[in-house]
Amino acid sequence: MKTLLYACLLFTACIAQAGAESFRIGIVDTERILRESEQAVRAEKKIEKEFAARDQEIKKQIKLGKDLQAALEKDGSSMSDSVRRFKERELANLNLNLQTMQREFREDLNLRKNEELAVVLAHADKAIRAIAEAEEYDVILQEAVYRNPKVDITDKVLKYLSNETPEKSGK
Repeated sequence: MKTLLYACLLFTACIAQAGAESFRIGIVDTERILRESEQAVRAEKKIEKEFAARDQEIKKQIKLGKDLQAALEKDGSSMSDSVRRFKERELANLNLNLQTMQREFREDLNLRKNEELAVVLAHADKAIRAIAEAEEYDVILQEAVYRNPKVDITDKVLKYLSNETPEKSGK
């Protein structure tokens, strides 16, 4: 709420200062940048590749659990009590390990996504600043409730970012 109030005060002050001068405002859709920019797409592919082996291992464990559950349901009545209890404990341990693997996977995946998105946002901020300076914008806002297409500069930012690929920037 405070941020919104400060933004409104800043906006009002900028308008008052501009007076009769022309006042340029731009708005950027950050979510769109994080979905569509080449950097974001590359980061997503990098993360998918990085986590593919762990994802496959989890899927393998899920299949083992389903197979063991099916075997218990199918043959449980014909098993001796000790064998059935052993299989039930094995299934319980498998499920517990699977839950742990899934939780750790989600935590690690979220951490890596946040790291990569921070890099994308840093590039986007650089692009926004460059566009604002080059085209003499007075204010650039992000995350507006409503944006008129006339002041939406998201396409310009995406284009700037596409020209800033590692091959082109020497990274």
